[in-house]
Parts: sequence; structure tokens; C-alpha cells
Amino acid sequence: MNDKIVTFGEIMLRFSRPNRYRLCQGHAYRENYGGSEANVSVSLATLGDNVEYITRVPDNPVGRNACLRLNEYNVSTDHVVRGGKRLGTYYFEEAAAMRNSSVVYDRSDSAFYSIEPQMVDWENILDGARIFHTSGISTGVSNSAFWTTYAGIHAARRKHVLVSFDINYRKNLWNYGVRAEDVLPDLCQLADIIFGDQGEYEKISGMPRIPFKATDENYEIDLKAFENYFRKLAVMYPHCKKFVMAARNQISSNHHTLTGFIYADGKLYHTRIYDVNPVIDPMGVGDAFIAAYLHAYTHWGDDNQHCLEFSLAASAMKNNVVGDFNLVTEEEINRLMMGDNEDFKVYAELQ
Repeated sequence: MNDKIVTFGEIMLRFSRPNRYRLCQGHAYRENYGGSEANVSVSLATLGDNVEYITRVPDNPVGRNACLRLNEYNVSTDHVVRGGKRLGTYYFEEAAAMRNSSVVYDRSDSAFYSIEPQMVDWENILDGARIFHTSGISTGVSNSAFWTTYAGIHAARRKHVLVSFDINYRKNLWNYGVRAEDVLPDLCQLADIIFGDQGEYEKISGMPRIPFKATDENYEIDLKAFENYFRKLAVMYPHCKKFVMAARNQISSNHHTLTGFIYADGKLYHTRIYDVNPVIDPMGVGDAFIAAYLHAYTHWGDDNQHCLEFSLAASAMKNNVVGDFNLVTEEEINRLMMGDNEDFKVYAELQ
């Protein structure tokens, strides 16, 4: 059986100040690599999956090191395209108390920004693949990145590879003459699996989000409202087999509540609420969720309840892992699902 998962997107170099300093403070930066689909790739590989990451990086030591970092986590980069001027970067200012986190991107004219459809041999890359995963970020970077993503999705459809699409709306992208509202719904029409948070689903549906204002694990979710919401989504996107949603309430910068939903075959699945306090690093929490879901789907198929519980537990754990990558194993996730997370609490305190 085909088991390879192919992901496509931009990997970037992340810079952040130590000790929750603001970007205007201090003289040193910590560096990590990140990027939505790269984060998904590392999560999948850490969970033991066969994953290949497709991107474009400059043919210089910085680009080569990005691939080497992925290789350290057993992510295949055999078909990464080499060329372009530079690797995209971003600067992350960590939240503290009443101050929210902020991100400054520097990705214009990056190697991925200037990728072209003919540079990627989708037909060969997707041979033996079970799932192709990409996101709205890849389509929002530039016109040529959009068409390259579009070509990958259509190649996957031709080869009967499941398409997983993370809506991943980023308002600071989409600067090349098109609106996200005019593009993302069309791409979602081609997806077998759609993932997003409440705001992102609002972007592709036009329907107002349903409030999730949990301050602890005892919050009562309006399940009837969510069920009606997803029923309407299923009419809008009849090709989609699995609608996956993450919901988060940010009580403070270091105190979040999380839950999740799956809608499949006309039925809504929901699970518990995680009360995460303290949050160590929230970057990549959504990527951890969809990566864990793809892993779960390839192992437990249509056991939607188990897949959802596994995905949410992985996402909750990412809040306590420094950097963009969710470096937790299936065993650790299963222990948290069963209520035994003391080992991870100790691990988080050491980060």
C-alpha cells in the first residue's frame, strides 16, 4: 500500500530574541527553521511516517543547511529544487503577559517566492504517495508559488493521491494582485481533507465563526451550532471527505484552551478541552494538529474519534516545545491521551 506523504511549502529561517525580549532589545538572536509544511513534515517523520518535503532553497550553504536540518529528523529532501537568491526569513517576538506575540516576515524574492511550476516534477514525486499536503500560505506568497501549488494539487488528483489542504490564511501575504477570498475556496473544492481554525473556515465559507470562549476544561461547547455549521460546509465543499477544525481561546499570552472537531459522513466528532498553562512556544500548534491527524488517518483510517483525540493531544503538547517543530513521539501523545503526562511536564520545564 502507498504510504508516502508529500508536503509542499516554504521553509524559512526564524530569528527570535532570548528571554522574551522584544525585537528592539538585545544583541543576540536564537535561530530555528520553520514554515507550516516543513513543520508538518518534521512532525510526521518524528511520528515514524515516510515523508518527503518539496520546496525551493538557494544553492548555497544556507539553503543546504535547511535541508540538512530536515534530514536530521528523517525528512526526505531528495526532490527539493535548488536555485534563487535567498532563503526566506522571519522574526518572531514572543508574547509575555499582556503583550501578544508578533511576526515580521522577510520572504519577498526568496527562492520559494520565485519558484515556477515547471521546476517541480510532480508526476515522479507523487509516485507511491498516499497523501499530498499543502496550504494557503504557499498560494499566498506569490503568483508563481500559487501556480506551482495548483499544479501539485492537480497532479495529485490525476494520480488519485488524497489532497490535504490547510487553509492557513495569513493576512500579511496576498500582495500580488489577488484576494485570498477569491482563491482559497476554489482550492478547497479540490481537497479531500480540509483543516483550519474558526477564522480560516470563516474565510472560505463567509459564515461567522462560532464562539469558543473556554477558560478551563469545563466549558460547555455548543455542539448543535457546530454541527449545523459543518453541515452547511459539506454542501459548499461536496468533494471533501474530512473537515478538521482546531479551536483555541487565548486567555493570556501563556494560557490557552484548545479543542477540536472532525466532521465526516454527516457526523460531528468532538473531544475534550485542553487547558494549557503555561504556553512555552505556540508557533506551529496548528501544524502539529494536522500532522498528527494525517498520521492518525494513515494508521486508524475512519476511526474519526481516535484520530481527533490523537491530533488534539499532539497539538496541545506542541505548546510546550520550543521552536516550530513538534518533536513528540506517538508514545508520548498516547500517554497524554490516557492522562499520564508527568514525564512531559518535566520535559517542558527543562526547555
